[in-house]
Amino acid sequence: MKMPQSNPALRTVAMPSDTNANGDIFGGWVMSQMDIAGAIPAIRRANGRVATVAVDSMRFHRPVQVGDLVSCFAELVKTGNTSVTVHVDTWAERRTNGEPVKVTEGTFVYVAINDKGEPRPVDEPVD
Repeated sequence: MKMPQSNPALRTVAMPSDTNANGDIFGGWVMSQMDIAGAIPAIRRANGRVATVAVDSMRFHRPVQVGDLVSCFAELVKTGNTSVTVHVDTWAERRTNGEPVKVTEGTFVYVAINDKGEPRPVDEPVD
């Protein structure tokens, strides 16, 4: 399996402060990065604010290690009336040898919201 050649929605380095008790990067940190990455195409599609309403699936394939370069690739997969669904694949380039490894994947659902935080149609113009 090869890492996608497209530009990632988000790229960051896993730091020691993000580790769990085993010394690997905490899964919640990885999930947070994926949520941020998935929100980018959701915001673009909704032309404005979105809020995460669901994580329909989440799979951790391999641990992320301290110093890995973590890249999240986000793809819009569905648009509803008020919602946008995005699939995120996350890869780590190992700091020790640069090997790319698919570490996680998940499907995130965002809802378009107005300035009051209420759902709004995705295609509704935003002031």
